[in-house]
Amino acid sequence: MKQGDEMREKVKFWLTDMDGVLVHEQQPIPGAAELLQHWQDSGQEYLVLTNNSIFTARDLSARLAASGINVPEERIWTSALATAAFLKAQAPSSTAYVIGEAGLLTALHDAGFIMTEANPEFVVVGETRNYSFDALTKAIRLINNGARFISTNPDATGPSAEGPLPATGAVNALITKATGKEPYVVGKPNPMMFRSAMNKIGAHSENTAMIGDRMDTDIVAGMEAGLHTILVRTGISDDAEIARYPFRPNEILGSVADLLPSK
Repeated sequence: MKQGDEMREKVKFWLTDMDGVLVHEQQPIPGAAELLQHWQDSGQEYLVLTNNSIFTARDLSARLAASGINVPEERIWTSALATAAFLKAQAPSSTAYVIGEAGLLTALHDAGFIMTEANPEFVVVGETRNYSFDALTKAIRLINNGARFISTNPDATGPSAEGPLPATGAVNALITKATGKEPYVVGKPNPMMFRSAMNKIGAHSENTAMIGDRMDTDIVAGMEAGLHTILVRTGISDDAEIARYPFRPNEILGSVADLLPSK
């Protein structure tokens, strides 16, 4: 038995990134559907994690299904859901001014939050393709007036067919420059996102693994949360990228297909 196999013997719960691990540009990565089916058939608890806060879990489940990946919506944990869970624990039934899309708005609504522009306790910034000057100005003024600044994720850019798009992290930086206030960011690489995911499925760090394709989010957050970390090379990380960091994942694999049981 290989060392990686021995280490995985203790794993009872699985967390996995979505883009670059299960799908790449809406195409399924070979072995991903089979691994998810194996977990389902063997009764292993798992969650698919994503920093995407635009879509609801139901939307993402449908998008994955269109790519040939079957993931029930209750098996998807987004930065929007993690943010809503964090804020509910901080201040249940509170108020928020929100910049974001359906994924974030729905998550906060389901957590009992009231959306308002009148003296909200929180300003919450998530990903959207429709940032407006008026909305950003209002967020800046509310933060200057004492609202707490929360963000779903730190990703500065997002992908598109035409090239990178400015994303949540870039907007966070704009607001920070105008207010002097840094946001509390809930999504990866904050281990908070992993802890909230583990709470959802009743997992513990000593028997949970995280599969990701990025050293700067998936692996560092998994390591800091005390998880068994597995880097796959189907996303953005190659040897040069891995070498940039002073830490290493527990395992480096070609793809999730390498996690399928041997026949």
